[in-house]
Amino acid sequence: MSVPTASAGANLAFDALADPVRREILAVLAEQDECSVGNLAERISSVGRTAVSMHLRVLRSAGLVTERRQGRYRFYAVNSSGSAAEVLSLLQGLFQTSLRQVRATVENGLIDENAEEAG
Repeated sequence: MSVPTASAGANLAFDALADPVRREILAVLAEQDECSVGNLAERISSVGRTAVSMHLRVLRSAGLVTERRQGRYRFYAVNSSGSAAEVLSLLQGLFQTSLRQVRATVENGLIDENAEEAG
């Protein structure tokens, strides 16, 4: 069975998701739909506003969040298309492949056990 491989965009997304602060930012954005940097900094207590901005840049370059400008404010939201969709598709493919392998192993093991009991 072939194992799905990640594109460059998916690899950037996985690198971005490796950081717990970035995962926390994504969780807040998933709850709130859209937030300003200030609102995010209030919710993320482990780092300051400057660090939140830096993490948002990484998430945006990885294609995981979108940025909307309104005057001097920037609002961020989860980008459900692009690399996020690709990461989800890749993970789904990996887990489906693994589950098929487990199922085949179990079914083959049960067939072998049944043959031994009958013989």
